[in-house]
Amino acid sequence: MALSSFDIDAPRWDQSTFMGRLKHFFNITDCRTALLPDSRLDEAKALVESCRAGSIPPGTTVEQLYYAKKLYDSAFHPDTGDRMNLIGRMSFQVPGGMAITGFMLQFYRTVPAVVFWQWVNQSFNALVNYTNRNALFTGITMIFTMTFRCFFPQKAPPLVARWVPFVAVAAANCVNIPMMRQQEILNGIAVTDENGNKLGHSTKAAVKGITQVVISRVTMAAPGMIVLPIIMQRLEKYKFMQRITFLHGPIQVMCTIMSSGVFHLIFMVPAACSLFPQRCSMAVSKLEPELRDSIRSQYGDSIRHVYFNKGL
Repeated sequence: MALSSFDIDAPRWDQSTFMGRLKHFFNITDCRTALLPDSRLDEAKALVESCRAGSIPPGTTVEQLYYAKKLYDSAFHPDTGDRMNLIGRMSFQVPGGMAITGFMLQFYRTVPAVVFWQWVNQSFNALVNYTNRNALFTGITMIFTMTFRCFFPQKAPPLVARWVPFVAVAAANCVNIPMMRQQEILNGIAVTDENGNKLGHSTKAAVKGITQVVISRVTMAAPGMIVLPIIMQRLEKYKFMQRITFLHGPIQVMCTIMSSGVFHLIFMVPAACSLFPQRCSMAVSKLEPELRDSIRSQYGDSIRHVYFNKGL
């Protein structure tokens, strides 16, 4: 490939297909990138910006450009170009989230334990969404968790109690993410034409993007937090587990952390991110009347869809 014609912003894989998006997110959620120093990330950013400016350093290979773009996409915000904090990057979700998931699935039997680990989890999620813990959404989550935990244990099978963490996580995501991005819901997010030319701000686009992010986050947690409790409940019935009761808790925590972490590492984080294109689209006819009329008055019917970054 001639580097003079290399478009570093063109997707390496077809983003209109699930498999293309899956390869893309396998690439940028590689947790090894979270271990790199800021200086290495800044070097990658400089190379990406040089390529965009048409000034590629002599001796640079295509693979070096692809790797620089991988680091750039994994660590820098796609809209602002600013370096994201480490905890907020999707590449940190495996090491950061698997331990919390393990403890939530292990310590589910008492209300204080459930509340504490949900608080830890939602505080982590708040950091992921680039903000400090918000007392309102955390309080709502805790109230829901306690209500669900207190209502079901006496009436439902034991397995249902093990699913309390997942239900709480799903409910919390439905509150957490919209609240963390409430300014987008109130003021709208930037929408562009196919070539990236800004057309205005849309609250409807923001709602669509945030809804897709919520679905992806719940999907990301679902397999591990639904299937693993079934496995752990069956495991507890074996005699060898009953003979080593003093190791019962530590074994369950380690098994949960390892299996949850490996499954997330191999599949769930990139798969859940791949459910929807990161560059989302919406028909002009579905926009707010003011924005729709503005676009049609300037461009007629030549623009039928607008595009925006839905976030992760």
